[in-house]
Amino acid sequence: MIPVQRVFLSLFVCAGSALAAAGWAQDKAPPAVPEAVPAAPVAVPYDDKLSRLAEVIGSVHYLRTLCKAPEGGEWRSDMQKLLDSETKDEPQRKEKLTAAFNRGYRAFASVYTDCTPSAIVAEERYRNEGATLATEITSRFGN
Repeated sequence: MIPVQRVFLSLFVCAGSALAAAGWAQDKAPPAVPEAVPAAPVAVPYDDKLSRLAEVIGSVHYLRTLCKAPEGGEWRSDMQKLLDSETKDEPQRKEKLTAAFNRGYRAFASVYTDCTPSAIVAEERYRNEGATLATEITSRFGN
């Protein structure tokens, strides 16, 4: 019976020989630079709802600012807090949520340039939808 150490030593020597032979066969080729493998995106079960919430926050932020609501700027800072807490080391998720926020903002920026009664109604409906989404996410997936 061959000891396990001998088997590993034999494999190591064979691998070293193969690498050396490959090195001799190449004539001064530049050293291979290992490519950085991007981290796989993290799949969170509530990402779709969170993305919709980010879009709603973007819409409400635009409409509240347009209608000069007293706390209009708070919505953007709330979105930043959401990004900080949900996507600390996950740049792909952060980009996705930021894009959703911007999409919601731009959707209403392309429609409303003045604070109209319909803009006020839309803002109220979106705030209600955002509250519903936040409640669903925290009740189903919260700690």
